[in-house]
Amino acid sequence: MLRYLAATAVAALVTLPGTPARSDEIRDQTAPVMQSMNVPRAWELSKGSGVTVAVLDSGVDPAQADLTGSVTLGPDYTEGANPAGVEPKRLHGTNMASIIAGHGHGPSGADGVMGVAPQARLLALRVIVENDEPGFSEFINDMRYEDTIARGIRYAVDNGADVVNLSLGRSSATKAEREAVAYALSKNVVVVAAAGNAGATDKARRSGHAPFSYPASFPGVISAAAVDEKGAHAGFSNRNSSVVVSAPGVRIIGAGPGDQYWIGDGTSPATAFVSGVAALIRSRHPGLAPALVTQAIVTGTRHRPAGGYDLGVGFGAIDAHAALTESDRLAAARRIGLGLPATQRFGEGNGDTGPIRVIHRDDRLIVTSATTATVALAVLVFSLVMAFRRRPQSEADPQP
Repeated sequence: MLRYLAATAVAALVTLPGTPARSDEIRDQTAPVMQSMNVPRAWELSKGSGVTVAVLDSGVDPAQADLTGSVTLGPDYTEGANPAGVEPKRLHGTNMASIIAGHGHGPSGADGVMGVAPQARLLALRVIVENDEPGFSEFINDMRYEDTIARGIRYAVDNGADVVNLSLGRSSATKAEREAVAYALSKNVVVVAAAGNAGATDKARRSGHAPFSYPASFPGVISAAAVDEKGAHAGFSNRNSSVVVSAPGVRIIGAGPGDQYWIGDGTSPATAFVSGVAALIRSRHPGLAPALVTQAIVTGTRHRPAGGYDLGVGFGAIDAHAALTESDRLAAARRIGLGLPATQRFGEGNGDTGPIRVIHRDDRLIVTSATTATVALAVLVFSLVMAFRRRPQSEADPQP
């Protein structure tokens, strides 16, 4: 059952319907989306230089014109799923990579896709197979591919990633993925994942709550939902309490292999936009803790729900410039002198450097003492009652 749920969720996320477009049309068509997130203004503060974003997906085409020179290829954890001689499709992964860190091409880089963090570097790891590849059935049924995402996260962390983008997910959690996410956070790596695309199912519509998607629903992960061009919740986007923030996810243009461009919907592109903002923050404030990066993004949202939070859009839609401004405030906050360094224990300097001593008490002695105290209290109460009854009555006392 786990493999079936995993296949269903991944297949839904890696499908990108659409038609190719020409590169000279792209910049004008993508400009409104970038404006809606205040990205051009954010570029006055940061463009993502010095940051590496790991794209765990179906693979990235490093020769795509908008990505040339920015991509480092990592391992292919799906190797052997496709028949020999069949090349990976790499459509979904290339698309997400361009949204995160596309730098355009042509004279003055005016053609093609400009991503949120155009100066960031990309580490591409193939951890899923797209559902129209010939090896898809092999991939979802062979248990040797069970932990490809977890393995990819650990590789990314160990090879310099500052942000991990997971525009994918499945309906069941695995121990390996949970531990991999915890490992990433412990190593100061920001993890962003897709909330999922099951919001329009009959069950979700009846209950108003879509299934949780993993790794997005693990603690510490920035779970990204999708909104439309007006900032309203996109009907297909999952509604549940894992959602942290939202980003554009309707008719989003991104690059594909072979210098094609595709238009598609989903929480996948929304996730890529959030990862791009995280990259801008980590570029401006290297090493800023994942929790503070999340706080900066959350505090800087726009289109906030009336009650402050909503299951569909989280704390609101991302605003790149506002998030960077908030990260400046958080980075400037005094953090030295608050508490003890991680290498120092409480009690050091007072002559007690050993571990905290645990005092073990005798349960029988505790019970005996409590019983004795209870009996003594009962005797005392009885004595006081008897003494009151024996005392002489005054004139003011009522008569029997």
